[in-house]
Amino acid sequence: MHPADDVSSTAADSDEPRESPPLDRAVARAAAAWLVRLREDASPEDIDACARWRASDPEHERAWQRAQRLNEKFAMLPASVGVRTLGRRARTDRRFALKALTVAFTAGPASYAAYRAMRWRDWLSDERTAVGERRFVMLADGTRIDLNTSTAIDIAFTASERRVVLNDGEILVETGRDAGNTSGVYRPFIVETRQGRIRALGTRFVVRNDDAAQASRVAVLHGAVEVTPVDAPERATVLDAGQQTRFTATSIDAIEAADRHAGDWSRGVLFADGMRLADFIGELGRYRHGLLRCDPEVANLRITGAFQLGNIENVLAALPRTLPVNVVYRTRYWVTIAAANNGSGGADGNSASAANNAKGG
Repeated sequence: MHPADDVSSTAADSDEPRESPPLDRAVARAAAAWLVRLREDASPEDIDACARWRASDPEHERAWQRAQRLNEKFAMLPASVGVRTLGRRARTDRRFALKALTVAFTAGPASYAAYRAMRWRDWLSDERTAVGERRFVMLADGTRIDLNTSTAIDIAFTASERRVVLNDGEILVETGRDAGNTSGVYRPFIVETRQGRIRALGTRFVVRNDDAAQASRVAVLHGAVEVTPVDAPERATVLDAGQQTRFTATSIDAIEAADRHAGDWSRGVLFADGMRLADFIGELGRYRHGLLRCDPEVANLRITGAFQLGNIENVLAALPRTLPVNVVYRTRYWVTIAAANNGSGGADGNSASAANNAKGG
């Protein structure tokens, strides 16, 4: 997953000779650790210790200078790492930062470009999918995790717990029976998001990151889960099969009936039952590169059907046959769903079923 450790220095390090040798990974990691440590309200003793480390070996100083240049040029160190906080979130942020910086300091120009184009967590995640990609992974304990489009997770199993960190996107989890665990110690299965944690109680469930709302969504398809907001553990709530909710770092919404189609994306299907066209287009846009938008004039039209996610272009081509809309391509990556030229489109709640037209796409 990571760039090769022996990639040589590049023009990005303009103060070094073009043929300077690659940094040793251990030295690069030490430089990254100092960079993170000094970002965290460093004491005079910390500053002196870093200076001694730099002076103890020319390679230490070279690694430090490269770390400084690249962090300044590419803003590699996330702002959250510079804040002293308590709890696991801070430790997790530091671990990811060290991992990311170490790779970046030994990487080439292609890796710098990739770093800038992706979220720092996603770039270094253990498992990730691209836009439009869906796949599954089997974990060592027998758990199956389906990853939806643009999803990134990390897997952290220890002697006391099984933890999956959802950095971005959406997953469908079917927990295993902790196969291979011979210690006799029960290891809970936990999905961690930026807003809190979901502890599985022998179950199948969907977790989705909602950046816009700074929230996480969870729907339980089988079994039960316990949801705990990170900053309000006293609000921990158990969801049973057929229930869903949304939660933030401090609160949990009212429990609702779960959408029984919440996991259909794992089979390549988007199911709509009277869905607003604007919401439908928003969902399709998750599986497609570029901008896919819906004009406000037709946003409230309703659509019903089962739509194949394997070919979004076929789904878009079917829309004018079932709704009073046109699909306008400004470019391949800039597409607008607009009212039909005959003027019959509008936000009047008209509905249509497009299930048959979109099958096989």
